[in-house]
Amino acid sequence: MKAFELFFLTLVLTLTISVSARADDALKARVGVLKLSSSAPVFIAQDKGYFRDAGLDIDLKFFDAAQPIAVATTSGDVDIGVTAFTAGLYNLAGKGTLKVIGGMSRAKAGYPLIGYFASNKAYANGLKTPKDLAGKRVAVTQIGSSFHYSLGLLADRDGFRLSDIRVVPLQSLSNVAAALKGETVDAALLPVSAARKLMDDGGAKLLGWVGDETPWQVGAVFASPRTLEKKALVTKFLAAIARADREYHDVILAAVAGGKAPINDKTRPLLEIIAKYTNLPLEQVVGNCAYIDPEGRLDVKNVAHQIAWLQGEGFVDKGVTVDAIIAKDFVKPD
Repeated sequence: MKAFELFFLTLVLTLTISVSARADDALKARVGVLKLSSSAPVFIAQDKGYFRDAGLDIDLKFFDAAQPIAVATTSGDVDIGVTAFTAGLYNLAGKGTLKVIGGMSRAKAGYPLIGYFASNKAYANGLKTPKDLAGKRVAVTQIGSSFHYSLGLLADRDGFRLSDIRVVPLQSLSNVAAALKGETVDAALLPVSAARKLMDDGGAKLLGWVGDETPWQVGAVFASPRTLEKKALVTKFLAAIARADREYHDVILAAVAGGKAPINDKTRPLLEIIAKYTNLPLEQVVGNCAYIDPEGRLDVKNVAHQIAWLQGEGFVDKGVTVDAIIAKDFVKPD
């Protein structure tokens, strides 16, 4: 073998061993998430290698509702959860089994995220606006979910009692969408990505967006105390997410107009990533761009309000406080 060939072979072997060693040294973590655009930075960080660049080996685990992600994080089935706040999450956090470590999606005016939808039959019978939901059967995933809280905010704002609504918990987004289409309920609250096909196919009528009616902090990043002991892992994860938060905000959210992002050379790569992980056509993703703070900050004041409201409804234990559930070493308050 010639000297040059020997040198080249040695170089290739050295690089291969080096790459393999770096892969073996990567901190591994399982992350629970929904296939929704509200988790766009997670998908961007995974697809563009931001987790890998931070020295992480991330395995995404997908769920069909928010509460099971909190349970899986507590049990150790996943290390980190990214999803909406729920009463169940707060109760688990109040027992010390979870801590919030960062902010994620927000219901914010101009950025469709959670919508109020009417069945075609109910719409024809006069259910035309969100305030008309009083006295109706309204489907949500679970009692104490983000959708349930959204209904509570609406009731408080419009001066009717939440008890005036017959809340129908159906456990999953797919069940809620099916009930709405099948007209076994009058209305439902759904994330835009889960409802877009219904709207496009004429299977339901949009009444309005929660972000336009009652803005609030919907989603968060959280972890168990066991995961928090791995400070390097959590720090690296949040750094990679922050990188994706900023890119998502500056490239897509900054371009949103009329509730939709344009498709152009700048936005297309990120929109295609979101489409890939949410199983949606690109043309639907453009109207599913949930607002996320570019710094990954958490609206702590609103989280405190959520806890107080859920406690008032009897869904969250009285001893739970916002200070007790937040990992202050990691959370950036807004």
